[in-house]
Amino acid sequence: MTRMILFLGTAALALTLTTAAQAQDTTIKAPTTDAPATDAAPTPTADPATVVATVDGTDITLGQLIIARSQLPQQYDQFPPDVIFQGVLDQIVQQQLLSNSLNNVPARVGWALANEERSLRAGEVITDLTKTAVTDDAIQAAYDEMTAAAAAEPIIEWNASHLLVQTEDEAKAAQDRVNEGNDFAEVAKEVSTGPSGPAGGELGWFGPGQMVAEFEQAVEGMEAGDISDPVQTQFGWHIVKLNETREKPVATLEEVRGEIVSGLQEAVILSKIEELKAAADVTLPEPGDFDAAVLTNLDLLEK
Repeated sequence: MTRMILFLGTAALALTLTTAAQAQDTTIKAPTTDAPATDAAPTPTADPATVVATVDGTDITLGQLIIARSQLPQQYDQFPPDVIFQGVLDQIVQQQLLSNSLNNVPARVGWALANEERSLRAGEVITDLTKTAVTDDAIQAAYDEMTAAAAAEPIIEWNASHLLVQTEDEAKAAQDRVNEGNDFAEVAKEVSTGPSGPAGGELGWFGPGQMVAEFEQAVEGMEAGDISDPVQTQFGWHIVKLNETREKPVATLEEVRGEIVSGLQEAVILSKIEELKAAADVTLPEPGDFDAAVLTNLDLLEK
């Protein structure tokens, strides 16, 4: 949620809450009687419009406190609810006192409030859209489509090792040693300048697009156990050993749930925007109408 209420500072609020918690802790440790517990009075129905406090005639409502509480970092969950309540109320009262003391409201406050309202309203629409679009059935359907596509066109992955040297002659010399029966990993440990050298040049599994083009082109034409000719990339000269190939394993639903949810959200939001844009009258500036650097000119907001 976009921040509506700016606290005086997390350090100040933390100090307020800590002090209150310490005071409460003293109360908790005070001697207690053994009187039998009685039924607590029923909690009245909460109404966000309920006025909690007033500052020079300005009402502070329960709804404002709820919003402020929802925007606190998770670290504040360690405090008891009544301590949080008092700390948040104190902060809002302090803000209102400071706000009331401002006689000449800068224009930038109006621009900021307009942005804030726009963002909050848009956020409400997005929340409603995604609640409707992102359901368990929609997630399962997207996953089924993903797995069907993977089965129809499986992605090949490679497991390879390599050694990296600076010149082609060094690469050929290393290639000759391996072809003569020297262990590839030992040669790589001895001569490779790459970060994988100490591990015998092992790169693990990788798929299309994860390596520079020249390297990927080399492994595409190899069979497991093959040793490549020298391959030049921007990093130097490589000798590559292809260890294994496989079809990329299909991810489980839980592994890709976040990706699917993000995709569903993005799709429904973009679709709604396109629908609204088609029905709206939108006027945009022509290229060159504004100097893009004007966005950094905060002095304009003071005029």
